[in-house]
Amino acid sequence: MAITDVPEFAHLTDADIECLAVELDAIRQDIEDSRGARDARYIRRTIAFQRALEVTGRLLLAGGSRRGYWWAGTATLGVAKIVENMEIGHNVMHGQWDWMNDPEIHSSTWEWDMSGSSKHWRFTHNFMHHKYTNILGMDDDVGYGVIRVTRDQKWKPFNLYGNLLFNTLLAIGFEWGVGLQHLELGKIFKGRDDRRATLKRLREFGAKAGHQVAKDYLAYPALTSLSPRATFKSTLTANVVANIFRNVWANAVIFCGHFPDGAEKFTKTDMVGESQGQWYLRQMLGSANFEGGPLLRFMSGNLCHQIEHHLYPDLPSNRLHEISLRVRQICDKYDLPYTTGSFLVQYGKTWRTIAKLSLPERFLSDTADDAPETRSERMFDELDASERRGLRSAIAAVRARRRAHRRSKAAVGTGGLAA
Repeated sequence: MAITDVPEFAHLTDADIECLAVELDAIRQDIEDSRGARDARYIRRTIAFQRALEVTGRLLLAGGSRRGYWWAGTATLGVAKIVENMEIGHNVMHGQWDWMNDPEIHSSTWEWDMSGSSKHWRFTHNFMHHKYTNILGMDDDVGYGVIRVTRDQKWKPFNLYGNLLFNTLLAIGFEWGVGLQHLELGKIFKGRDDRRATLKRLREFGAKAGHQVAKDYLAYPALTSLSPRATFKSTLTANVVANIFRNVWANAVIFCGHFPDGAEKFTKTDMVGESQGQWYLRQMLGSANFEGGPLLRFMSGNLCHQIEHHLYPDLPSNRLHEISLRVRQICDKYDLPYTTGSFLVQYGKTWRTIAKLSLPERFLSDTADDAPETRSERMFDELDASERRGLRSAIAAVRARRRAHRRSKAAVGTGGLAA
């Protein structure tokens, strides 16, 4: 099932993990020491670019309700929303730019263009998710409470249709899923919540969501309708489509970082007495990257470097690419896997896992300890000592044995048919 002993799974000694921490700490120190005008200029230019995009989109929608204007305005507005959420909002609220001491670009003051409150997100994401990454029962981002993404989550008949259905709905309305997450609806329905705290969170969510709905679906359509070439309905539908466009993209980027093969899951027992080096190791094993050029990096908020982001969530996003080169070298040195692939491959793997785990266990061929989406230290039980040099080598050895076993079974089957 999920990993219960990260050092054992990683084939590293305590001394190895301590050295790993020293090397990763050195990367952090280098980046912190070199932050400066170049980084400040980057985020300020990004904010100016995003605001220019949004104004352009709004003007295009006011320019006319014809198909050309509508699609141009909708696409531009959608891109503006993506940039605001991914490269600005998400990263500013992580404190990546707090060192600038700019009150307008600070984690404590930024309110992003989504239905959920920034205050709520900073708790569920910055604290719960990043501290307890992929720990079952601690990190609500493991399936978001409705999707089965690991064998450790008990199969229920609901999963048969709910896995794919709810993943689709979550993608379309991702901002609402993020906004509702902090309310802990499951505890509310079971009567296990603190009612006073719940009412406070509900008021805060209602105020933010109400503001967002009024802005996107009342104020801007009404303002645009003052133009003789546009209508209330044309801008209303454009805002709906732009938000869906942003939601689906954000969902895809986040899922590519957490649910492809190789993004491991962990048990609560593994966090007990966790050192800094063990925390680093869990972040490296529990995250996945996808590959892309400068444009894809920018549009994903640099979360194509999810491994590096989980190691250093508060370092500037524009530095993650250079950090990734050094982290990859460290993975090579300690024989650790560096989970990455193309965007389409990684996203396809998340959907494959979600579809696969909608089925009961009896229909799944791999064991719960060596399936691509759910591995544990027990997957190495049959390896010889000579095959346990390091995690990446050990995984390769298990795969080689598995391929040899399949070839052997196929040969036996062919021989039987021939006879």
